[in-house]
Amino acid sequence: MRERAGRCCEAPGGGLDVLPSRLDPGPAPGRAGLAPAGTRAGDAAPTLEGDAVFAANRVRAHVALAVAAEGGVTRPRRLREEGALRVRFPNAAPRALEAVLVNTAGGVAGGDRFGFDLALGLDAAVTVTTAAAEKVYRSPGAAARMAVRLTLSAGARLAWLPQETIVFEAARFERTIDVNLSEGARLVLAEAVVFGRAAMGETVETGRLVDRWRVRRAGRLVFADTLRLEGAIARKLGEAAIARGGIAMATVVMAPGGEGDVEAMRAVSGRLAGEMGVSSWNGLCVARLVAAAGAALRADMAVLLSALGVPVPRLWVM
Repeated sequence: MRERAGRCCEAPGGGLDVLPSRLDPGPAPGRAGLAPAGTRAGDAAPTLEGDAVFAANRVRAHVALAVAAEGGVTRPRRLREEGALRVRFPNAAPRALEAVLVNTAGGVAGGDRFGFDLALGLDAAVTVTTAAAEKVYRSPGAAARMAVRLTLSAGARLAWLPQETIVFEAARFERTIDVNLSEGARLVLAEAVVFGRAAMGETVETGRLVDRWRVRRAGRLVFADTLRLEGAIARKLGEAAIARGGIAMATVVMAPGGEGDVEAMRAVSGRLAGEMGVSSWNGLCVARLVAAAGAALRADMAVLLSALGVPVPRLWVM
């Protein structure tokens, strides 16, 4: 049965202020990313009754987390968990905080809504990753949506390093990432998308992916990027100007970033299995990567992050 009530956990050292959850009053049948009742995958249109069942089976999940630094140690201070999203704190580092996002729904299906809000206080330091690669399953119509909002106070440091998102055949997924940086805050933002599972011989022929990123510093827009792939995805990925047949791609943003970071990444380009392009402007450094498979892309990202002095989360290599 789907989880609906919010749940909280106390951080080591105490001091965690947990807000009450808003309960979803609707029915809670199980879900497994199936087509609406009365339809099969590929049917032209569900019935009205099927629409209602489909809507009732969708996940509504949200995490709001605020962290603060005290005595040079970052700890969670406010946490709200709703629906299928959870966050855990392995506490591997003595001073910086590691937060691991867990999706207990087992994946993302059409019509699902996920949200994550993270606020870093003055001089706080956090690494965020996920417990596993996120899977986005096929949808008979409605798109799944995810909204990420990251707010960094002065002197805060965030490494946003989730494991890759795996997009299945006929999936429809829309994601927004909005970042607000105060002066003196530092950000490393890395996201990877893989189309299908190469080891399983899967090919993503069709689908829809919209990935919208916006980064602001002191209220001023410094980075805007939107990726849109829809329709004949496999054919488009085969084009030389897009991915040249690669099915795995990633973007890494450093803010602030400059030519020194560009040179550090170019110095290790010979160790990459895939292709990379990197440049800096407007006080940012941005790298784009493409590889033939997800495992190769993850290895390439680990090489780049190490070159930048950014520790790779342990869950990437377990």
